[in-house]
Amino acid sequence: MIQYLDNIQHKDSNNFFLIAGPCIIEGEDMALRIAEKVIEITNKYDIPYIFKGSFKKANRSRVDSFTTIGEEKSLEILKKVGETFNIPVTTDIHENEHAALAAQYVDVLQIPAFLVRQTDLLVAAAKTGKCVTLKKGQFLSPEAMKFAVQKITDSDNQKVAIIERGNSFGYTDLIVDYRGIPTMRQYAPVILDVTHSLQQPNQSSGVTGGRPDLIETVAKAGIAVGADGIFIETHPTPETALSDGANMLRLDLLEDLLKKLTRIRESIL
Repeated sequence: MIQYLDNIQHKDSNNFFLIAGPCIIEGEDMALRIAEKVIEITNKYDIPYIFKGSFKKANRSRVDSFTTIGEEKSLEILKKVGETFNIPVTTDIHENEHAALAAQYVDVLQIPAFLVRQTDLLVAAAKTGKCVTLKKGQFLSPEAMKFAVQKITDSDNQKVAIIERGNSFGYTDLIVDYRGIPTMRQYAPVILDVTHSLQQPNQSSGVTGGRPDLIETVAKAGIAVGADGIFIETHPTPETALSDGANMLRLDLLEDLLKKLTRIRESIL
């Protein structure tokens, strides 16, 4: 994945790369503060870094759930993060029209898990020429992701990666099948979405739960089986986050985790 991004090709690193940031853009100051802290850590451990933040959330449990501070405002903030720190940025898109819109501001377009079979959306993303990351649907086998990847490459875009984010396990839980990572690496680079893999969706409260206490466990296993990248949503105070706070990693815990993951990566090379 990293070789697709010209502005970080200078990083001569055999390490995994990191996609990290808040679930959703809550404001410019917070986005810049999170990016600055993560960059401080990733530079220390030579980890290539892509900043992530949703400019709008579409898959919400309830109609009154928070969705955006404003689409264009959020995209402008993402662009400012990228320009301020000279790093690539990514956001997720949910509608065909969002592809061309978001491509004006970000380097990588992310396709959400529930939409990864939507051919028109994938083709629209591919046609922008941007890198495209495909979240594996909670309902799909690793082998099925071959065809999602082909939709991007058949649209004349070779810049594609897969994000593993667990499979539905009963009605209110997810589980990661680590066998899927080497399988999907046959089709494209694979990123393990640690925090969303620990979601507990469909709670009776209408608010998604999570198991952040297992973030380190899941991340270590992902690196051990050869994941090319790690995806982590992080926030200074997850309990006050406007989206997905229940499964985020607290920002001040990120360095210790990345230090351990780097050691694991070194041990398996």
